[in-house]
Amino acid sequence: MKTAGIILVVVGAIMMIYTGFNYVTKEKVVDIGPIEINKEKNNPVSWSPIIGGVILLGGIFLVANGSKK
Repeated sequence: MKTAGIILVVVGAIMMIYTGFNYVTKEKVVDIGPIEINKEKNNPVSWSPIIGGVILLGGIFLVANGSKK
């Protein structure tokens, strides 16, 4: 449980610092014989820093309770 708690603390801290990221996909717009036109589309993925804080607190709770054995 202590290892899982440490992982949650790290993930929660990263999620509080970085609140999202973008990834790019290519979409085919026109395909007429040898002519092909593609479009790059940005797809944002974002989350609230509050979610990172909740995960961070859960990790701290697991680390604290894991060491009481």
